[in-house]
Amino acid sequence: MKALNRLASTASLAALLVSYGGGALSQPARPDAAQFPAAAVRFLDAELPPMEAAIAARDRDFFEESMARTVAFSEDWGFKAHANPDLAPYAACTDAVSDYVVVGLCRLMPASSVCEPALATRFEANVRSCRASAR
Repeated sequence: MKALNRLASTASLAALLVSYGGGALSQPARPDAAQFPAAAVRFLDAELPPMEAAIAARDRDFFEESMARTVAFSEDWGFKAHANPDLAPYAACTDAVSDYVVVGLCRLMPASSVCEPALATRFEANVRSCRASAR
């Protein structure tokens, strides 16, 4: 919950700065799309071991903070709200990053309506494909 409050506070501060300054905040340059597979693999490599521990501990709170990190990563790479055409060659990586929290939650609560049978298998295939793209 604290992470979401921080995100909300940051968004409020950004809106205040825009309205006070009378203009838009400059957007940082997007990273080179060719670097995305390696960045996605680093992100997943950092997230997956703690996710496994959270599942073993039945720790739902982990997933709230993890979702915030996933949103931040997808915003940084420009695929949070819509597809980033520069990342189209790396769909396996964007799908793996986008699905990882849901896959973890489905392992924690498999009876959820969003837990389709092929999700975990598709996720694992996307992670393997993303790793291959990162080489």
